[in-house]
Amino acid sequence: MKALILVGGFGTRLRPLTLSVPKPLVEFANKPMILHQIEALKAVGVTEVVLAINYQPEVMLNFLKEFEAKLGITITCSQETEPLGTAGPLALARDKLIDESGEPFFVLNSDVISEYPFKEMIEFHKVHGGEASIMVTKVDEPSKYGVVVMEESTGQVDKFVEKPKLFVGNKINAGIYLLNPSVLDRIELRPTSIEKEVFPKIAAEKKLFAMVLPGFWMDIGQPRDYITGLRLYLDSLRKKASPKLATGSHIVGNVLVHETAKIGEGCLIGPDVAIGPGCVVESGVRLSRCTVMRGVRIKKHACISSSIIGWHSTVGQWARVENMTILGEDVHVCDEIYSNGGVVLPHKEIKSSILKPEIVM
Repeated sequence: MKALILVGGFGTRLRPLTLSVPKPLVEFANKPMILHQIEALKAVGVTEVVLAINYQPEVMLNFLKEFEAKLGITITCSQETEPLGTAGPLALARDKLIDESGEPFFVLNSDVISEYPFKEMIEFHKVHGGEASIMVTKVDEPSKYGVVVMEESTGQVDKFVEKPKLFVGNKINAGIYLLNPSVLDRIELRPTSIEKEVFPKIAAEKKLFAMVLPGFWMDIGQPRDYITGLRLYLDSLRKKASPKLATGSHIVGNVLVHETAKIGEGCLIGPDVAIGPGCVVESGVRLSRCTVMRGVRIKKHACISSSIIGWHSTVGQWARVENMTILGEDVHVCDEIYSNGGVVLPHKEIKSSILKPEIVM
């Protein structure tokens, strides 16, 4: 089986992290985002993954080469010279996706984190016999999204309603599809949307079916959702009683600590924290709802909450970093500094407090 991952563009919503690496390579729970997807695809027998990309393909491919060998899976790129939306890339990668087998292929949005129930999706697709399957997820506020209106018992999709004013349902497109090769005949090689142009036509022919995603779902393409996604992901590890979760008197709730990270005396860590490889957390530090990426040093008695600390940064003694502060790569926050929602570009030194959310160039 094959899969296409829609990687797309510049990852502007996750800047300043994406100024250092392409968005799919930004770590989520100590593993590049895209690797969560590739590993789950491999587990259900996918042998080739095509990345639809229009930005820095060399960086992506060089990075993923080591995982190709490790996972025993082929990873190739299909490069757009102009942005092609969410359907155009399928037409562009047509020759990579079609083979003699006639098997369906997966299409994934690279920002989506979930439990990836691909095995159940393959079963669902076989049983309904339609042309395309999409995953949907239930949300509390459907008016912010495109809602999928479907027949509950069979999953047959009736129509799509974009940002409905009146309640028509609470299920939205989760960005995970399983498509028969015949779907490619419906897509022209031009900028086009699979959600707005392709799926409604298949639905009108009663050949589009939706499966409700079990477990959690999050589009982690922006910082607030990334932090929420980490909580949901760690929560799902807890439900599976995963041995990856840290334990100890200094740990509160769900926490991931890389085995090479060092944590000092008298710290309190958690809930919902990921600490990456080679990090040094000195004594008396308080961390909650945050991600601390590879090679970061957090000095004594610093306090960090609801923030993302980029690679190789340092946070000074008694500093306080909170409210969606995002530090890019190699940012140095001096001692006793307060950051309230600062978004700091790479290679900066912060010598004075950031009292309200702002971008520090």
